[in-house]
Amino acid sequence: MVDPSLIRHDAAEHRFSVVVDGHVAEIDYHMSGDTMVITHTGVPEAIGGRGIAGDLVRAALDHARAAGWKVEAQCGYSSAWIRKHPEYQDLLA
Repeated sequence: MVDPSLIRHDAAEHRFSVVVDGHVAEIDYHMSGDTMVITHTGVPEAIGGRGIAGDLVRAALDHARAAGWKVEAQCGYSSAWIRKHPEYQDLLA
């Protein structure tokens, strides 16, 4: 698990990212009206298996909730993660 304070949101690039052991993991999205469309989740193999992708999805969804946005998960990982976490189902567009 990544310390949530280490996850950065770059609004201009539409990306959430975190650096772990020198490797960058990220979630990319774009906006469609007031819906965050998650298009990609990427975690380098060197830091895989630590729950980092899930931490990034949670950070993105928490941001969307705080902003009053809905979410469309086009990325397979984020879609599967949301299905496993019913507390985020209300965000789905």
